[in-house]
Formats: sequence, C-alpha cells, structure tokens
Amino acid sequence: MLSSCVLWRSGRSLLLLLFLWTTATLARAEEQLQSPDKQLTLRVNLTADGTPTYSLTYKGRAVLKPSQLGLELKDTPSLTNGFVQTDAVRKAIDESWNPVWGEVKTIRNHYNELALTLTQPATKRTMLVRFRLFDDGLGFRYEFPRQPELGYFVVKEEKTQFALAGDHKAFWLPGDYDTQEYSTVTSRLSEVRGLMKAAVTPNASQTTFSPTGLQTPLMLKSQDGLYINIHEAALIDYSTLSLDLDDQTFTLNAHLTPDAQGNKGNLQTPSLSPWRTVIVSDRAAGILESKLVLNLNEPTKYTDTSWIKPIKYVGVWWEMITGKSSWSYTNQENIKLDSIDYAKVQPNGTHAANTAHVKEYIDFAAKHKIDAVLVEGWNTGWEDWFGKHKEYVFDFVTPYPDFDIAELNRYAHSKGVKLIMHHETSGAVRNYERHLEKAYTLMNKYGYDAVKSGYVGDILPLGEYHYGQWMNNHYLYAITEAAKHRIMVNAHEAVRPTGLARTYPNLIGNESARGTEYESFGGNNADHTTILPFTRLVGGPMDYTPGIFQTRISAYNPKNNSFVHSTLARQLALYVTMYSPLQMAADLPETYNKFLDAFQFIEDVPVDWDDTRILEAEPGDYITIARLQKGGSNWFIGSTCDEQGRTSNISFSFLQPGKKYEATIYADGKGAHYETNPQAYAIRKITVTSKSKLKQYCAPGGGYAISIVAK
Repeated sequence: MLSSCVLWRSGRSLLLLLFLWTTATLARAEEQLQSPDKQLTLRVNLTADGTPTYSLTYKGRAVLKPSQLGLELKDTPSLTNGFVQTDAVRKAIDESWNPVWGEVKTIRNHYNELALTLTQPATKRTMLVRFRLFDDGLGFRYEFPRQPELGYFVVKEEKTQFALAGDHKAFWLPGDYDTQEYSTVTSRLSEVRGLMKAAVTPNASQTTFSPTGLQTPLMLKSQDGLYINIHEAALIDYSTLSLDLDDQTFTLNAHLTPDAQGNKGNLQTPSLSPWRTVIVSDRAAGILESKLVLNLNEPTKYTDTSWIKPIKYVGVWWEMITGKSSWSYTNQENIKLDSIDYAKVQPNGTHAANTAHVKEYIDFAAKHKIDAVLVEGWNTGWEDWFGKHKEYVFDFVTPYPDFDIAELNRYAHSKGVKLIMHHETSGAVRNYERHLEKAYTLMNKYGYDAVKSGYVGDILPLGEYHYGQWMNNHYLYAITEAAKHRIMVNAHEAVRPTGLARTYPNLIGNESARGTEYESFGGNNADHTTILPFTRLVGGPMDYTPGIFQTRISAYNPKNNSFVHSTLARQLALYVTMYSPLQMAADLPETYNKFLDAFQFIEDVPVDWDDTRILEAEPGDYITIARLQKGGSNWFIGSTCDEQGRTSNISFSFLQPGKKYEATIYADGKGAHYETNPQAYAIRKITVTSKSKLKQYCAPGGGYAISIVAK
C-alpha cells in the first residue's frame, strides 16, 4: 500500500494511484445474481490475479463452491486470468413457448441474466461470460466477440470447474470419447476411482481418458438432500463436455473431446461455447420437471413444422438383435459394392428384410393402429459392414434382391402405414455425406419421412471420435439436410442430446445410451430405467425401444441365454416413464399376438403430451409419472422400480374435479419377478376421481401402467 507522502507528490501520482485502485476494484468486485424466486444465488468474482470464479447456493446451502472459469488456448496466452471486468449487463426474461412436440404443451422460460464482459489488458482481448439463473438452476456460456486480437484460435482445454460441496452420491458413466453405452454406476464420488475398471465394459468403439473421468449428464445427490444435475445445452460447433473428477477436493474439471491432432476445438470469432448447466432441487421430481436445457436452446429454425410428427412404430430389428435372423443377404465375405452381383450369390435363408416378411409387420401395424415400420438390413453391404474400417461400406440406395422397395412402399401406403428408413454408416462418415443427397432423395421418392441412422464402430477418418467437434458438426449437418427433404432423424451412436431438438425438431430421437438391445447382450441392470430419466433424458428423448414381452432371448435364439431385466408390466410402463416422441413396440408380432390384452396399452398410449406430472421419484429406486394425451382428456401413468420391488402410493388429484374416469391398470401379477416370473401380469378396471388414491405393488424389476379414460 502506498504511503500518504506519495499521495501528495504530484497530481500525476494521484491519478496513477486512482487508476491502480480502480483497476484492482474492477478485478476483484463481486457480482451477485438471484433466481426469480430468490432461492438460488450466484456469486461471480475475479481473484487477485484476475481469474474469474463463480459459486452457487440454493436456499442458503452450497451447491458449488468457488469454481474457476476460462479456457486454455494453444500457442497463445490463455483466457484464464489477467482479466478485469469492463461491463456488467443485467436483464430479466419471463416468456412462454410451445414445443413442436414434448412432455407439456407450454414451457415457461423465466430467468435473470448477468452478462459480464472480461478484458485482458495485457493482450487486449475480450471474453464475455453470460449467466442465466432460473428457479431450477444455472446456465452459463462463454462468448467471444469479433476483435482484432482474437480471430482464429485453438482450444487446448476448457478450464471450467464445478467445485462440489461434498462427497456426493453419484449416478455415473465412465468418461469416454466414443460411447455412452455403459451401465450406470451408483456410488460416492470418492469411490469412482476404485470402481472405474469394472465399469468400463467392452463396446464396438470406446476411448476412455481418465481413472476418474465422468460423462454428462451427471446426476448427484448431496448428503443433505440436494439433487444436482450437471450437463450442457446447445452443443453446436464445439467439442462435447466430459468431467474429470478431482477425488480429493470433489471438483469436477471440464474435459473436452479432442480431435485427431489432440486439439479440443477450432474456433473463429464471433463464436459461442455451449451452455454449461447445473439443475438444482431439493426434490428428485424437480430434476425431471426441469426444462432448463431446452430453454437454453434457440427457438426452432424452421418456419414450417407441420411435417414433423411423433411416431409409434414396430420393426424388423429385434429378431436380428437376438440372433434369430440376419441383416445380411448372404454369408459371403469380402464384399465390394461396386463389383458384386447379388443376383448371383447364394442367399443365406436368414435375411429378415425380405418383401413377404416386411408385409407381415405392415399388416400387424395396420391392424393395431401403429404408425410405421422400421426395416433394417434392406440395403446391400451388410455381409462385412463392421470392424473392417471400410470407407465404401454402404451406398444407402441399393436394396437386396429380396427387398422390393417399390412394392413395399405401395403396400404400406395402401394400409395407411409408413416405412422408416435405416442408414447405418459403420462410422464411415465421409462416405455417408457423399451419398446423403441421393439417400434422402430416394426416401422422398418412396414416401419415407423418417430415418434411423447409426454410427457403430470407430469413426473414419481414423483418429476422430464420436463426440468431437468434427462429428458434432456432421450430426447437425445430417439433421439440417434432412429438414430440406422434410425428413425426421433418429440418430444412434451419435452424441448425447443437449436440447437441440428445440431448435431442430426433426431430431425426433437419439440412442446415446444402453437401450433395450443390451438386454440381448447380457442384460441391463434392473434399476437402469429408474436412472436414465435423471441422466440421459435430461438433454432429450431416447429411442429406448421398449415393449419386450418375451423376456427370455433363448426363445428366439437357443444360443443366447440373456434375459430382459424387467417384468412385462414394466415394459408397458416405460412408454410413459421413458419419454420419447418416437416409441417402438420392439418385440415380434407373433409374440404380441399371444398377449393382446397387455398389448392394448401399447396400442392406446400416445407419443405426444399436453401435461406431465411426476407422482413419485427417487433416482435408482423408482419413478411414477402421469401424462395427459395431446389434445385429449385421457391420462396415462407409468411406474418403474428397481430390483428391490416396492409399493407405490399415488393420488389422482391431477384429474379434473367432479368427473369420473375408468382406469385400466396393467400390473405385476402374483409372484411376478423380473428374473423368475416376468410374464405374470394382471389387468383390472376401476373407477377413479380426483379424490382417489391408489396403493399398487411393484414386483422386483417391475412396475405398472394405467390408462385413464373419462366416462
């Protein structure tokens, strides 16, 4: 500190001192922001060396302790410290919007915003950090304005931190650049390192990065009962966020997916990072109710969305997953698409995507008011599609000899059923982009308005990862090109959703997690569907493909001893608890024909909703949800529980007062158990009103479904 004698040496010295004092004050001043309901408080500070930090409290309880912000750049000074605050702009927004499809008819977007402009005097560069505080959590992002000293730059690593307040219970997946298809592990954060090796199970493509690396969305529960979810929103032209846990301090450090050169991002100003999101509640249901991730995405880019329709479908798929049938037409190997004549090869006799068989699925769909039929294995190239790193693996337009695309198009449309296209890329992304226009044009010619795409295996060119910036740009390119053809996209093995379906609502579904197919590959844990709505579904809907009634895979393939870790009744419940505007009845028609009384729920349940109520919820244990049919008065309830089983207690207070409803309850039967007696179910009808309550037993790995129709 300068002495008093220095203060009066000259006017110039006084001005210098005032400048230094003002600069120090700007560098260290604290900004505060509260949520509209004043329950969440954000504090943003600059440390003595000009490092930006932020912290978050909920009802006075610590959610995040002071956590670092900034980015480390390659071959140039980083945007991590040396900052002074040069501007702070606040605003409040309270508006509502209607999604094209969704869990509710109207979404409220209500937040207080703080936009801080940070300048590095030493480099003359500026970075803006924009914070939005909602009643249910926080979103913030980095913004890089166009400026003389910052044009093109390479991100070496994002230095964002989430400094947690304790050793929370976590529902986590191993951090990986290529897959989310792991079983969720439930443990304390301090236990992650010891459990990581066992958590990393084999996959078609996988690249882990740390013994404490974690994926988002990461679900946490503090010892004092706070539920915290960390994710990202609006992932565009940027690398996917993972988290590297410091298990001594319980700080989560941002870790971006690299490209083939090891760089984490190539940016040009003006540019934006995705939003980093922290959803907070003292109720588990609050996490499921949150629309924060959607609200941080831009409104739809399309002026006309009338062609985007939710879909319920069946498909030629599960029989191949179980090993009953094959995708390939022949058993011949070493295929070259530009030289093979499939008319001259020996058929293998197990090819499922043949004209007669697909017509059987079309007939079933038409009879049971199912919108569409997915057909996999219709196109040439499946004989050696995987594991060869082939560039020219599929052309996406040439059918096998036994698949009459024109006749099936005619037949399906005559029955009021649509066909869903399938495009597996085998990771050969440049090959897919070369053929994309012809493939979409073929779909338009034959009346397909939805496609399931896939990215199984390592990405070509080798060295790129499924979740890097280059691939994220590809996924969005496929979606926007599809929109030009009025085509909806359901992308499998793609990046996990970050709410982009608000902006691009033809992104009608994603996989990006262990779906039902893994029930044929050894099985999912019985608590799997009690966790996914708190994790994977936070960013958007999942094509989970429920509805398996024959849970013993050996019934289809005697060589496969896997079984579905669920009762039949819970398979019905998943149509409500696992929200998606794209829902598959995944089992075989001949199996459904044996259980048509239970299949009635699948036939009746909608795929689009006007309202959603979370009746019961605890991650890893149970979820019970009620939903109101879009444009109607019927409600549907689904309940799923873990391997312990439980008794559910719900109220029907969400029903319209004074009206009577008929509730059809599809429940676990006597002695039901996901391992020993999964097909035991019972169906009963009762009259309910808004004053009714229900106590319903759920078997281990079980649940129930209810349709509620006004009398």
